[in-house]
Amino acid sequence: MEICRQVYNRTLSERKVTYEMSGETLSKYALNKLLPEWKKENPEYKEVFSQTLQEVQERVDIAFKHFFRRVRNGEKPGYPRFKGKGWYDSFTYPQMGFKLKGNLLYLSKIGNVRVKVHREVEGDIKRIIVRRSACKKWYVSITTEAEDIPIPDNDIEHVVGIDVGLSNFATLSDGTTISNPRFFRLEEKELVKAQRKLSKAAKGSPGLKKAIKVVQRVHERIANKRYDFIHQLSRQLVDDYSFIAFEDLNIKNMLKNHCLAKSISDAAWNMLISTTKYKAESAGSLVVSVNPANTSKMCSRCGLLVDKTLADRTHECNSCGLILGRDHNAAINILRLGLQSVGIETVEARAL
Repeated sequence: MEICRQVYNRTLSERKVTYEMSGETLSKYALNKLLPEWKKENPEYKEVFSQTLQEVQERVDIAFKHFFRRVRNGEKPGYPRFKGKGWYDSFTYPQMGFKLKGNLLYLSKIGNVRVKVHREVEGDIKRIIVRRSACKKWYVSITTEAEDIPIPDNDIEHVVGIDVGLSNFATLSDGTTISNPRFFRLEEKELVKAQRKLSKAAKGSPGLKKAIKVVQRVHERIANKRYDFIHQLSRQLVDDYSFIAFEDLNIKNMLKNHCLAKSISDAAWNMLISTTKYKAESAGSLVVSVNPANTSKMCSRCGLLVDKTLADRTHECNSCGLILGRDHNAAINILRLGLQSVGIETVEARAL
């Protein structure tokens, strides 16, 4: 980790200094060519697999690409930063230098490492990322190449639209509701207590290190609970439905509402959508995102727009007389829009 951090900082410095002196931008390929010279100057660099060091330089290149994209879009750019000690927590074997056999993982320049494989690895391993958590636990992420499962044409049998929210985490178009677990809120008092002790700890004291570990452990516990909940729910959705429609939400803008930002972050809607999408690809299911405009206002029966405030939790249509839960009504509209996006005009066409 420390050598990777040093290479990251040196790569960042090389790009910065070169641009300031000559106005030229060094490509990642030009930086890769500097590695042999750096290894002569610092023999300890040879202890790290060569492609791992090249991937470190690729991270710098990606950081600059994101920086320039934000500049073009008029966003707050955030120039790439140097990594301080302890702030580099992963390294990658992008193509080779690894081999998994049973519960032993061979990593070039490291050797055999005993691992706990929580599920069978399917397909050819193409990439391995080794990550250290804040609580000093080690994880290995394995990327494999496997055959795609084709989505059958015109064979969408089990369909669902999903409206995510805060009162309920999700409401399905069939009326099923999934309650919001609010993992952060449940742990908030414990976190406040730990952070209070951290703020009172003397700088450089053993008590400070202990207090930091307690805070990190609370955050890790919250993240693990959320991670487990999202993955179990996304797996259930993919197993139960062959077509799933979500709203295409702009979470970044929604977080600007300071009254709801903490609850929105705790809900982790983006995590649900992204995990459902990649699981659907391997299961032969289809996930679509639809424009969220007016999905809550529109009557799912007659199409009339019914104005509502956030406090209005029931949809009441004066035209057709439909009375339905606000989120349930929205979920039906989301499903209808999703089906239309793949060429099916109405929910009724699917005999729901």
